[in-house]
Amino acid sequence: MLRFLSRQASLSIIRQVIPLKTASSHLSAGTPAIRLRTVSAASNGHYLVSMPERRPFARLPADVSPVNYGLCLKPDLVDFTFEGKLEAAVEVTQGTNQIVMNCADIDIITASYALEGGEEINATGFNYQNEDEKVTLSFPSVLQKGSGTLKIDFVGELNDKMKGFYRSKYASPSGEMRYAAVTQFEATDARRAFPCWDEPAIKATFDITLIVPKDRVALSNMNVIDRKPYPEDDSLVEVKFATTPIMSTYLVAFVIGEYDFVESQSSDGVTVRVYTPVGKAEQGKFALEVAVKTLPFYKDYFSVPYPLPKIDLIAIADFAAGAMENWGLVTYRETALLIDPKNSCASSRQWVALVVGHELAHQWFGNLVTMEWWTHLWLNEGFASWIEYLCVDHCFPEYDIWTQFVSADYTRALDLDALDNSHPIEVNVGHPSEVDEIFDAISYSKGASVIRMLHNYIGDEDFRKGMNSYLLKFQHKNASTEDLWDCLEQASGKPIAAVMSSWTKQMGFPIIVVDQEQQGSDRVLKVSQKKFCASGPHSGEDCPRWMVPISVCTSEDPSCSRMKVLLDQPEITITIPNLGPNKWVKLNPGTVGFYRIQYTSAMLDSLLPGIRDLTLLPVDRLGLQNDLFSLSRAGMISTVEVIKVMEAFVNEPNYTVWSDLSCNLGVLSSLLSHTDFHDEIQEFIIDLFTPIGLKLGWDSRPGEGHLDALLRGLVLGKLGKAGHKATLEEARRRFKEHVEGKQILSADLRSPVYLTVLKHGDSSVLDTMLKLHKQADMQEEKNRVERVLGAISSPELIQRVLTFALSDEVRPQDTVSVIGGVAGSSKQGRKAAWKFVKDNWEELHNRYQGGFLISRLIKLTVDGFAVDKMATEVKSFFESHPAPAAERTVQQCCENILLNAAWLKRDADDLHQYFLQRKVPPV
Repeated sequence: MLRFLSRQASLSIIRQVIPLKTASSHLSAGTPAIRLRTVSAASNGHYLVSMPERRPFARLPADVSPVNYGLCLKPDLVDFTFEGKLEAAVEVTQGTNQIVMNCADIDIITASYALEGGEEINATGFNYQNEDEKVTLSFPSVLQKGSGTLKIDFVGELNDKMKGFYRSKYASPSGEMRYAAVTQFEATDARRAFPCWDEPAIKATFDITLIVPKDRVALSNMNVIDRKPYPEDDSLVEVKFATTPIMSTYLVAFVIGEYDFVESQSSDGVTVRVYTPVGKAEQGKFALEVAVKTLPFYKDYFSVPYPLPKIDLIAIADFAAGAMENWGLVTYRETALLIDPKNSCASSRQWVALVVGHELAHQWFGNLVTMEWWTHLWLNEGFASWIEYLCVDHCFPEYDIWTQFVSADYTRALDLDALDNSHPIEVNVGHPSEVDEIFDAISYSKGASVIRMLHNYIGDEDFRKGMNSYLLKFQHKNASTEDLWDCLEQASGKPIAAVMSSWTKQMGFPIIVVDQEQQGSDRVLKVSQKKFCASGPHSGEDCPRWMVPISVCTSEDPSCSRMKVLLDQPEITITIPNLGPNKWVKLNPGTVGFYRIQYTSAMLDSLLPGIRDLTLLPVDRLGLQNDLFSLSRAGMISTVEVIKVMEAFVNEPNYTVWSDLSCNLGVLSSLLSHTDFHDEIQEFIIDLFTPIGLKLGWDSRPGEGHLDALLRGLVLGKLGKAGHKATLEEARRRFKEHVEGKQILSADLRSPVYLTVLKHGDSSVLDTMLKLHKQADMQEEKNRVERVLGAISSPELIQRVLTFALSDEVRPQDTVSVIGGVAGSSKQGRKAAWKFVKDNWEELHNRYQGGFLISRLIKLTVDGFAVDKMATEVKSFFESHPAPAAERTVQQCCENILLNAAWLKRDADDLHQYFLQRKVPPV
């Protein structure tokens, strides 16, 4: 309610100057009810969809374009408004009496245009097209061809929606609540800060001036060149920044607030600063170390220097995404940038390293060379999501990060892309409301996976050559996917465009079906492809085909590809000379190719000993298990068979393999929560994880590293949640000592201990956890608590957690994880979370207005249902409560619910029988 009141107060201030088209009117006035696709099970088991009608959209006219924006902004950190003056150098290419620009939630007070050396013409009208987020400035006479100056005075609101120019609440060291003014412009929100040509291809230079309180830090993309007292108010200063390179509007940024910083210089002379909340400069040192290593790494990798004199990385309290790659001023959630040497866990350090690597890659790939339109978003995000791993592997080889890529990105993308409601990597994007839909695992994780496959297919040397050619050819310009393929094709001499278009222009991926026979001393493989779908494979004449780079390894050298071929037709034969009948063959060594594999039973049986004796590489043990799990969900093999394979992992030492197993068992446990034998899968989990739990113990030993810390946390959390008695007792003992201050838990043990005591705890445990949350000085610790609160079991305590999610104690971006934690923890939690989201939909939708957080909230809340009628209920709710940016997510969730229901009907009885048999002692 306080947030609502302060917002209303701020709007009333602006209305005294000029009537404002508020954010709420922008989004509600005339927002069409998006017609959801119809989801129904067809006779072939696929879930048919009818596509929604897309809103009509036209890009900005090309008759007037910007050359330079002279922008001055004066934010009010008390009333949450801002005044702005724009003086833009523009080029009129065709005589016109109107200028069309992007504009949202801004009111223009005056506008004028003057041809170079000519008289100033005042605009006679401002016509706002709210739905299209445009404004048309009308002039009494034709603006002649040539260079001129457009001047606009305007006012706007420092909103609380985490987009555009917005306010972010933070506590000063003394505990006083204050506000910073910060920006988030990608994809289409620069128009909320100033009238502009807000399309990635319309680049210009920027001269930015900020008028701010003199006791505040003011930052922008470039370095400060002048700071002087503001003549009209001695409490303010005028801060002027150097001219930017030519760049897109979505990369412009400014921040005004209170911050400390740590500083260093990269080996190539770039000044690097990490800005932290006041008093927490120490927590910026790890990110600074990563950034200082990363900039020279990318300079060498691309053979192109970083083009700005400085780069700032800054932690923002209220921030929707993980981070944003604004050129020279990268903004982050606090948890994606800050590391406390004593209180941060190993997974947080790894996350910070990856996010820093991702955003700094964008300084070249995205900022220096920018996508022509949002259709090519995947190129920005997929590439950065791939190279962040290359960078972290360079900085921290002990993380074994490429194996983790397979579990974190590759398998996640395969799961989403197997749905009938997936989408191609390249999506035609029109209206701005469609852009948020594609900030998903297809653009990021599938994009990264196919680039990893491409890099492997080309080889590192030719890949780097092609990348250098691409960056030099298109620097300070815009490019499309095809432009990159051309450069890589010229560097490698391989048919890159033909191969890659089969992966980017059609959705989905193949399942590679393999059979073998022994012919004398040779092994002959028959390899074919068909489309893999979560509801079963798709074949037939209309089945799409891919150009698939296929690698093969054998038991003679599991780490090396024995053969590489391109599967460019439905079926091929591969002959492996001199391979005896007792040797095994495996496709896709390294789990690099973006496809699933279906082996014959005999081939699979020959591979299973490689899991037990660890002769298969960790990444291949993981890939084999993950493929089988997906095949079981698709009804192609029995889930019991997969459970039997999982038992072979009892000797597994690798963290990432356990992480993937744990994730799949979590999916299965969630599915079986709809049955009356849920306890039996918990017993299976306890049996599987106990040996590795005993081996690791509770406390780290000398010589242990990063991956051991990750594995210990994972295993203890799994055992504790499943109710393993010894783990539960020890967790309660350590929790008590932690709370009493006798023995503080190490950061790596906190999540598993918190989860365990909550899962099996009462109201006093919840009270203690909420107290820990309130006392936490670090956002990482607050998030740690928030993510596990949903584990609490009793219905009335679940309601308390849900109410807490919307309280002022939880930052707006973190409400989603609290509700998601409730939905993901139990059957009753899922029902309660879904009811809570429906009951509070207006507030939640208003809070996240169209951003990707609304998609995440929906997915976390409903994806785990496994009853057909729930798909109908979810679909029906969103037909009457439209969420345009989440429309595709709703369809994917409905499909997942139907798939879960079918899976349960198909395999529940067999699983029950298997678990019962495991209990029967041998005679």
